Amino acid sequence: MRPLLAGAATLLSLGGCTFGAPRGATDQGRDIAGLYQFMFWIAIGVAAIVYGLIVWSVVRYRRKNENLPKQTRYHGPLEITYTVIPILIVIGIFIATYSTEKKVDRVVDHPDLVVHVTAFQWQWRFQYPDSGIQVVGTPGHAPQLVLPVGKTVRIDLTAQDVIHAFFVPQFLFKRDAIPGHPNRFDLRITNAGTFHGECAEFCGLNHAFMSFSVKAVPMSDFQRWVQEQRSAQAGQGQAG
Repeated sequence: MRPLLAGAATLLSLGGCTFGAPRGATDQGRDIAGLYQFMFWIAIGVAAIVYGLIVWSVVRYRRKNENLPKQTRYHGPLEITYTVIPILIVIGIFIATYSTEKKVDRVVDHPDLVVHVTAFQWQWRFQYPDSGIQVVGTPGHAPQLVLPVGKTVRIDLTAQDVIHAFFVPQFLFKRDAIPGHPNRFDLRITNAGTFHGECAEFCGLNHAFMSFSVKAVPMSDFQRWVQEQRSAQAGQGQAG
């Protein structure tokens, strides 16, 4: 009885773990986190069966004397079982992965906001075509991509020179920026906050300094920020 209680307590405690993966700060990230958890539990089940059989074999067939136990050349039903089960597991993982990737890669016909993101050696340019504003990073100053919470944001991603990668760890998402091959994806951030982003593709001498941040704010704050940027950039244009 005690071993059963100990095992149940262990499973309950593990049920609250994230196993090293955050939940994901976007709808798409949460789908990816769910897939990760699904695969991890499958791995735990397979490990439990494998190690359980090893321990059982060691205990059950430990050496007691010089006589060998009964030798069995084959066991048809058992061999079929341990062949079919892995196949079913792989099929299940394939279906779950395909379904998740389909949801993550889905783009809507009418996003709430479109942002053009351009990667270049060694910074980022964020353009908001509907507002006529842009944010450009400079050496020593990482740019900030400001987005509204709870809205579907279309990211049109491209690279100006070499291959880069748009990576936000807390989004559980990375997408390559390839010169001449525009890429696009949708994001829907669930909670306000500031998230670190970086280029995850070695792109040259100053690759390590090619970082940015994503700031998610309520829609009212986002609209206020847009107006401030418009005024500031209009003033710069007149000054020039």
